[in-house]
Amino acid sequence: MHACMYVCVCACVCVCVCVLSQEMTGQMLVESADLTIHRLSVKTSLEDESDRAESMLSRRPSVYDDTSSELQRVGVIEPQGLHSQNSFRGRGALSRLVSMVVTLRDWAHKSMHEEEERPDSFLERFRGPELQMAPSRISTTGPDPDGSGTNVKVKKKSDVFVLAPADDLYYRWLFVIAAAVLYNWCLLVVRACFDELQTSGFILWMVMDYTSDAIYILDVCVRLRTGFLEQGLLVKDLSKLRDSYVRTLQFKLDVVSILPTDLAYIALGVHTPLLRFNRLARFSRMFEFFDRTETRTNYPNMFRICNLVLYILVIIHWNACIYFAISKSLGFGSDQWVYPNMSDPEFGTLTRSYVYCLYWSTLTLTTIGEMPAPVRDEEYLFVVFDFLVGVLIFATIVGNVGSMISNMNATRAEFQARIDAIKHYMQFRKVSKELEARVIKWFDYLWTNKKAVDEQDVLKNLPNKLRAEIAINVHLETLKKVRIFQDCEAGLLVELVLKLRPQVFSPGDYICRKGDIGKEMYIIKEGRLAVVADDGVTQYALLTSGSCFGEISILNIRGSKMGNRRTANIRSIGYSDLFCLSKDDLMEAVMEYPDAKKVLEERGREILQKEGLLEELTGGLGAEQMEEKVERLEGSLDVLQTRFARLHSEYTATQQRLKQRLTMLERQLRYTGSGFLSDGNESTIDGDGMHSEVNIHF
Repeated sequence: MHACMYVCVCACVCVCVCVLSQEMTGQMLVESADLTIHRLSVKTSLEDESDRAESMLSRRPSVYDDTSSELQRVGVIEPQGLHSQNSFRGRGALSRLVSMVVTLRDWAHKSMHEEEERPDSFLERFRGPELQMAPSRISTTGPDPDGSGTNVKVKKKSDVFVLAPADDLYYRWLFVIAAAVLYNWCLLVVRACFDELQTSGFILWMVMDYTSDAIYILDVCVRLRTGFLEQGLLVKDLSKLRDSYVRTLQFKLDVVSILPTDLAYIALGVHTPLLRFNRLARFSRMFEFFDRTETRTNYPNMFRICNLVLYILVIIHWNACIYFAISKSLGFGSDQWVYPNMSDPEFGTLTRSYVYCLYWSTLTLTTIGEMPAPVRDEEYLFVVFDFLVGVLIFATIVGNVGSMISNMNATRAEFQARIDAIKHYMQFRKVSKELEARVIKWFDYLWTNKKAVDEQDVLKNLPNKLRAEIAINVHLETLKKVRIFQDCEAGLLVELVLKLRPQVFSPGDYICRKGDIGKEMYIIKEGRLAVVADDGVTQYALLTSGSCFGEISILNIRGSKMGNRRTANIRSIGYSDLFCLSKDDLMEAVMEYPDAKKVLEERGREILQKEGLLEELTGGLGAEQMEEKVERLEGSLDVLQTRFARLHSEYTATQQRLKQRLTMLERQLRYTGSGFLSDGNESTIDGDGMHSEVNIHF
């Protein structure tokens, strides 16, 4: 539609340009003749503009001029207003028509080419530059084999078309091949059992069959071009892709599914759909499509239920067709169990035949029964098999549906359990009814506004990078308004965002009171807060989304009269959704980013100085003197540690020598104490190789 509109506008533009150019040329010639007759000595401004118009009209148009530039050039020719601006006649008619046509042309152009959305600078600074594909190891240019200086282009590996399993194009192709597989699974069996259906729409079935065959063959080509990850990178080597696909079992099944078994139509006739049952071997593609859809959809539980119903319907459909085929082989109406005689007008139509068989299959597989009992052995075996399948189907339905319903209500059940536990506690502790009502209203607000989910618990399995990016995208509008986040580095932004904790306050709640010990800072996401006086009524200021407060008390600004205590009373007007950042988390985050810490401290000093809560420190040490003193203390501490280590080693050596001398004395005493006593001096050698005198006195 936009293309047709654009063509129409361009045609109108060309016609208008031609007509207006002719009118302008005629008008210029008349004015030139009049000027020649009167022979005025001084040219008027209108004549000057006519001369410029003639020179512009006489200019040969360039091939690069587009419609809009041509119109704008012609618009310059027309002089301004000797007549009314609201009329399309007179001197200003041409310029007004040109401006109108240019406006239409621009509107049509914008309709066809929508302006691309500019990336958000806040997110771009966090994410960094987009990842560029590494250049191929194969050079794009090579020397000419003849030895000349010309270069020969060589095809890049990156130019090879390869589908990634995570791409949207691959998912759309899965939808196409899954539709073809589902067509074969549903219609081949019913055409093989119900002859009337096969013969009545023969041309349609031939077209559908060979369309699905073409899709099957094309799917083999797609598999040969489907990449896989190796060391985290997509493999684009066609030989590797081919070898990887050929070695799989799925390749053999794919080959079986495209075997030309239809050639047997020449001998058996074209009304033999059983020859195409090898097409059912491509079932894995349908299951792959279902798995990827379950991963991509925002309603996985609903999709699982629909998928389960589809499986059950296909099984019931196949069972109904098999029942009709058994009845046909045994003879219609031969006993009470088989399908009634087709000669009966009531049961002779195709619709009644299929509906009756489908009804019988549904009753049997759902173990309801209430059908005629079988008569022959073959009928008994088939019914027993159906009952076993029905039991499995019933167990599958109960188990899957039960788990799906429990998963769908898991969040609500967990939230209700929390409410019930708190209600029980408040009743047990005899909490006042007013406070109990406030607590219940707070929980009701959380559930109504979908804030009952613990975001940290949901995102705990993601890496920090993805968690931070999700948090920034979710809370982008709030974080962009916070001044401390606007100029901070990307690393600090990640650290701070991951440490933010959401908190919700009820109407009238005090977030902080003047004089309290400050342990957190807050960022307002939603709601309004008021800076109030001690009476709680008088409002000094109003804080809205994006404002932050509380950083003064957790920064321990030097010279602050309040120290680490709150400097104001802040109260919630309605329900307020805030982000909380604790003192420990903030200090841990800014430890590696001193510039950001200086910005916070400077902002805090400005606020304290404005409120008169900052003391001027004159007698204290400056920052440089403090650093020098700390360095001297560290040097003295190192010297003391070195001396202590030397003394400790000397003490250890002395103690060891003393132990060795005592051990030698004990040995000598044990040797001489067995009855032989020596009086005199005995010279021994101690463990250090030194002579020592041992005096033994009796």
